Amino acid sequence: MRFRHPRRWLLASATAALLALATGGATFAGPAAAATGSAAAAAAAATTGCGRNPTLANGTHSISSGGTNRSYILKIPGNYDRNHPYRLIFAFHWVGGTANDVASGGTDRDVWSYYGLMQLSNNSAILVAPQGINNGWANNGGQDVTFVDDMIRQIEGDLCVDNTQLFSVGFSYGGAMTYALACARATVFRAVAVYSGGQLSGCSGGNQPIAYLGIHGISDGTLGIAGGRAMRDTFVRNNGCTPQNPPEPRQGSLTHITTSYSGCRAGYPVEWAAFDGGHTPGAVDGGGDSGARTWTKGVVWAFFSQFQTGPSPSPTTPSPSPTTPSPSPTTPSPGTAACQVGSTVNAWNTGLTENLTITNTGPTAITNWSLVFSLPGSQSITSGWNANYAPTSGQVTAKNMPYNAVIAAGASVSIGFQATHTGNTAKPSAFSLNGAACTSV
Repeated sequence: MRFRHPRRWLLASATAALLALATGGATFAGPAAAATGSAAAAAAAATTGCGRNPTLANGTHSISSGGTNRSYILKIPGNYDRNHPYRLIFAFHWVGGTANDVASGGTDRDVWSYYGLMQLSNNSAILVAPQGINNGWANNGGQDVTFVDDMIRQIEGDLCVDNTQLFSVGFSYGGAMTYALACARATVFRAVAVYSGGQLSGCSGGNQPIAYLGIHGISDGTLGIAGGRAMRDTFVRNNGCTPQNPPEPRQGSLTHITTSYSGCRAGYPVEWAAFDGGHTPGAVDGGGDSGARTWTKGVVWAFFSQFQTGPSPSPTTPSPSPTTPSPSPTTPSPGTAACQVGSTVNAWNTGLTENLTITNTGPTAITNWSLVFSLPGSQSITSGWNANYAPTSGQVTAKNMPYNAVIAAGASVSIGFQATHTGNTAKPSAFSLNGAACTSV
């Protein structure tokens, strides 16, 4: 993954700019995929834009905010349904970057557009890339938070949005802006993901819980990891999680470690992904950075997509401390299953990611599902999300997690995995769900 500017510019100019602004210093968590379909849509908190013929379209839009003309780039799902409430995801650029850098994906194009979430969301989200004043997010007097409020108002008034499913992600200065929203708009946004952020855009409020994911390099010389840990710990406290010093990879290991905190209030998880690397959102195990090959986008999408539609849990009542997690079901329910499976592959030199969408096309719910498929030769699964996979090659079985064991009639779940390959990047085949063949779409 390469930015519009060379990486050496990012690490030099960005370091100077951000340090001047600063005031203070591969295990997946297994989240749930959000259900789609008529049942989920009925439960969604739909906005006034639902049912309307939209006037907003893909591209750049201007809006007056606080007496200043601001702009953002909008990406609407290709199969947009004006009666279906969508997730709304804001993606903030870094210092010196632009909304176009985020929306275009730079030299990695679609696979890194909106930090990779355009491809991974697979037409399930409306995406927004805001443009910062002077290509930054100083948020003077809260003006950038107000800008976000104004964008939400305009978008929700014209498009069909599930207002319980708002998310924010950003890198560096964009991570700082995302953190500012976590502090000031915890009751508006469902979850945030902060890539290599610092406390540069303020933290007005900062006392309410919000689902929080932090990603940071242990050798970040621009915005040090100590600052990222402090930002994370704000929401460890707010979310009622059990404090800990999560493991981080050793220098030289060129790996990453993702930790899910325990004891958090129901609906307010905290995750921390530390990697052996510097100031980049596109870290790659083994070294380097690449929007096509990074593991970070899968972690962010898994974190966001775990949240079901509907009202957020009460922020005042903590859930009991968790005990041993329930094991994933090992025996699928008997009977046949009417189903279809859609698959998308994003491949690079020796690796790929695969996203599978399982849809229940039958009249009744499917419980305790088990999806069997044939993985093309030379492909081997290295990690996955929203299902347990075994074995890692050949004929693979993906079994549901405890949180997505039921697929309602007409609804879908999304699962996925990362794999290595030696040249064959074809999609899996021969899908069957609970013993019944599925249609591939």
